[in-house]
Amino acid sequence: MSFERITEQPSNYRHLDKMSVSELLININNEDKTVPAAVEKAIPQIEKLVEAASDKMLSGGRLFYVGAGTSGRLGVVDASECPPTYGVPYGLVNAIIAGGEKAITTAVEYAEDNKDEGWNDLVKNNISDKDFVIGIAASGSTPYVLGALEGCKVRGILTGSITNNPGSPLAKAADYPVEIEVGPEFVTGSTRMKSGTSQKLVLNMISTAVMIQLGRVEDNKMVNMQLTNEKLVDRGTKMLMEKLKLNDYEDAKELLLKYGSVKKAVENSSK
Repeated sequence: MSFERITEQPSNYRHLDKMSVSELLININNEDKTVPAAVEKAIPQIEKLVEAASDKMLSGGRLFYVGAGTSGRLGVVDASECPPTYGVPYGLVNAIIAGGEKAITTAVEYAEDNKDEGWNDLVKNNISDKDFVIGIAASGSTPYVLGALEGCKVRGILTGSITNNPGSPLAKAADYPVEIEVGPEFVTGSTRMKSGTSQKLVLNMISTAVMIQLGRVEDNKMVNMQLTNEKLVDRGTKMLMEKLKLNDYEDAKELLLKYGSVKKAVENSSK
């Protein structure tokens, strides 16, 4: 069944090669300004997806992103940042990309065209109906991603999708579709631009909202963040000083490093 591929339509701009650098940057920026408004229109869809994913994860399930190319890489970025930011275990939020780890930095030819491999890669990760799977594809028709969601559907595994064309096969295959219509790209068909930006924004919204639902944020603080560098240790120390009304920086830092997170340090100091 055909559908309107807005992401493949000609750019609204002509003769890019004749523009000055200033004109290029201004026009790209003007196009980028339209992305948040497109995401805003999809918030009701995003809300339903977040609530469904949170329910699964609160019941012990995992979250999976499935994508190819730019969409797959954005999923990898979001998933990989959850453990250090929120202190959740690796494996709670997962990203699967067509072509495997090599595809994170290098394009793997035809990997996205294999409809069976999307589901096969989920099987390798012991997917079950406890989990929640989100397929990401600007076109909404990438075979690898579509195959993954269709495999989930026949096995009763709840799914969501993030796409940039309305009425796509991927959106129809998902239980909780999110459709963000950003229009034609500045460079015709270059979906790493507005489409990719919109996907990044939505992934930020999903993972942040889910982590807050899981209790990984207190007030507006990342109290469970991993102390993986001096910047985060310093931030955690100052958070601990504020929470426990401590005046000595070194004492607070020692307490933080002893327990490994702000949350654990606060819990143990009150015992």
